Amino acid sequence: MRRSRLVGFLSSLLLAAGAALTGAATAQAAQPAAAEGYVALGDSYSSGVGAGSYIGSSGDCKRSTKAHPYLWAAANSPSSFDFTACSGARTGDVLAGQLGPLSSATGLVSISVGGNDAGFADVMMTCVLQSDSSCLSRIATAKAYVDSTLPGNLDSVYSAIRDKAPSAHVVVIGYPRFYQVGTSCVGLSETKRKAINDASDHLNTAIAKRAADHGFTFGDVRPTFTGHEICSGSSWLHSVNWLNIGESYHPTAAGQSGGYLPVLNGAA
Repeated sequence: MRRSRLVGFLSSLLLAAGAALTGAATAQAAQPAAAEGYVALGDSYSSGVGAGSYIGSSGDCKRSTKAHPYLWAAANSPSSFDFTACSGARTGDVLAGQLGPLSSATGLVSISVGGNDAGFADVMMTCVLQSDSSCLSRIATAKAYVDSTLPGNLDSVYSAIRDKAPSAHVVVIGYPRFYQVGTSCVGLSETKRKAINDASDHLNTAIAKRAADHGFTFGDVRPTFTGHEICSGSSWLHSVNWLNIGESYHPTAAGQSGGYLPVLNGAA
């Protein structure tokens, strides 16, 4: 009786171990397909405007080989890399033209979007060319949009990403503060610089909340850009460039590699 019980007990253990190993093997076999492809979505801060070395075939999207998605892919060799981020993209553009590569085999998605929806370019142009009061008024309008309309737009994008790439880890990357304040600097007044930084913080807060509500990771680049804002003497951001206005207020190559890439590395 004792021997039969022992044999039965051992048989049960072997069967359980076999089932566990089979299940583990199945899980391991299923993981690579869902965890290796990388898709980089978003606007000019992801495409790499301002960093130079643009990929000719990307045209007006200005995707750069010095942009943080390209650098991450070069360092980590994902099984596939699709770079659809595009200069000027808004949330609607991402939905309409960037999500094609997403699938169940996508393991990582990165995206920066929302600044163009909020009228980033017009805000900066107003603040550069007009008075303090006009700048503050335009920023107030942008912040009201961020509060009222942007969250729904972001929800649409984030939901579409999750639907198309159900297994992906999604990193939503924010925007830097643009100016170092409290220092003497030629150009915009201290009032304008503080207001622009506050607007960036406001935008980041809204994006981070929507990302968290969708279970995504928010990548905050403000810490890595600290000490490298415009007026810092070691800026990783272009100021106004009248010869190439599209690069104004975008990260340089150093901003992509030193400001954005470490955040993606830490979040991915």
